[in-house]
Amino acid sequence: MKAIAYYAALPINDPKSLQDVQLPEPVAGPRDLLVEVKAISVNPVDTKIRQNVAPENGAAKVLGWDVAGVVKAVGSDVTLFKAGDKVFYAGSLTRPGGNSELHTVDERIVGHMPKSLGFAEAAALPLTAITAWELLFERLQIAEGQTDQGQSLLIVGAAGGVGSILTQLAAQLTALKVIGSASRPQTQAWAKDLGADLVVDHSQPLSEELKRVGHPQVTHVASLTQTDQHLDQLVEALVPQGKLALIDDPKSLDVLKLKRKSLSLHWEFMYTRSMFETADMIEQHNLLNRVAELIDAGTLKTTVGEHFGVINAENLRRAHALLESGKAKGKIVLEGF
Repeated sequence: MKAIAYYAALPINDPKSLQDVQLPEPVAGPRDLLVEVKAISVNPVDTKIRQNVAPENGAAKVLGWDVAGVVKAVGSDVTLFKAGDKVFYAGSLTRPGGNSELHTVDERIVGHMPKSLGFAEAAALPLTAITAWELLFERLQIAEGQTDQGQSLLIVGAAGGVGSILTQLAAQLTALKVIGSASRPQTQAWAKDLGADLVVDHSQPLSEELKRVGHPQVTHVASLTQTDQHLDQLVEALVPQGKLALIDDPKSLDVLKLKRKSLSLHWEFMYTRSMFETADMIEQHNLLNRVAELIDAGTLKTTVGEHFGVINAENLRRAHALLESGKAKGKIVLEGF
């Protein structure tokens, strides 16, 4: 089968950083689906692994943790899907990624694809939707509906992949006042369009920006980027006993700064359930199905920023380069082989 892989951790401007290769077709295990990959999207995790993780023993390493496709075959113990089903999912870091014509994935982390979307639009959703959903409803323990009246959420990096979904979830499903941060006019407009009540510029001191828009303190923060750079400002902006959640990888984080206000710190890593095969692993199946229903109802919309064409090494290198520049808006998708 066709796949895009790498054999050494290289900068993205090196043609060998991602290569078109031929690999054996994977075989589905008992709880696996064998999926014919129709579209993929690209995430910062792809670039981080490509730059920092060398393949084992010179083997080809395939990236890609956002897939939309069609079930070609199912394992002996599969109960949630059948051949011919359209699906979308983010996969597992402990297995090969989905930048290949065929891919195997545990059914418990797969959802039925939204009926109203094409494959490319659906591929933009799984990883960011799972991350945003888990962060908002499980880590920060925000309730759906009107329970959290009077509370507020600052989303640092609201125009990125996760931010684009998180902004919609918070605006559409909760009573939170949603404040998004973005640093350029076009990304600020994007955050506003997705439902942010207020938009601030994270290239400026965030505590000052919050005062500027008339909302100097917040009860919750979702820090999606540059947490270490913004930490002092976030601590200042949070109310006593507020909650800070993050998804990025700061080199260090001085958590003692949270003590005086009794702030709580919450990590969100959407691969935890699949990596450890937790008892509640199937919750990712359930939430993806719920996201599909919300998409089909018009409550949420896909967050495609750019369509980079067919799935090949050249186009994936372009996508990685744009992500590494920090200037991507929404999600980058590729479709077809």
